[in-house]
Amino acid sequence: MKSNIPPNPPSKPKSAGQNSSPPNLLPVSSDSSTPAQQNGSAGPVKTKRDCSWQVAPNLWISFKYAWAGLVYAFRTQRNFRIHVLLGSVAIGLGFFLQRSHVEMAVIGLTIGAVLAMELINTALESVVDLAVQQSYHELAKIAKDCAAGAVLVSAFAAILVAGSILLPPLLLFIQGLPVK
Repeated sequence: MKSNIPPNPPSKPKSAGQNSSPPNLLPVSSDSSTPAQQNGSAGPVKTKRDCSWQVAPNLWISFKYAWAGLVYAFRTQRNFRIHVLLGSVAIGLGFFLQRSHVEMAVIGLTIGAVLAMELINTALESVVDLAVQQSYHELAKIAKDCAAGAVLVSAFAAILVAGSILLPPLLLFIQGLPVK
């Protein structure tokens, strides 16, 4: 039996400066919403990402995928929204209390660490759910619990950092004393 599929043409060797992704990659469809999203019903947010197993063809697409991950986490993860809200309050309070640049940087880095941990936790939970599907597995439970524990540790560290930087001047402000 003979195949109707034409043979692949020989590929040219690539120079060191060329992109290693195949030339037939097409950009991701701009319509990433599903009917479930459009009518407001709950459920997993699905986006169309053809060739998602390949490297993004350019930097812009990489940023687009990263933004999609942030949007997904914000829309679907209650704890991520809580961390964003509390982080925004801490940044606003730091500006209000006129904290130094270094103190604001420490607060910002701590907030970033908590949000990054929450994103990693979300990604790990998704991968574990994909691997075990609808069945229970003790190792899946351990992986998910440990990832959630990492978020908890970073959140406690953030409370300690924000409390030590923001609480003393806030108490001075409440008492009507000049804030240093």
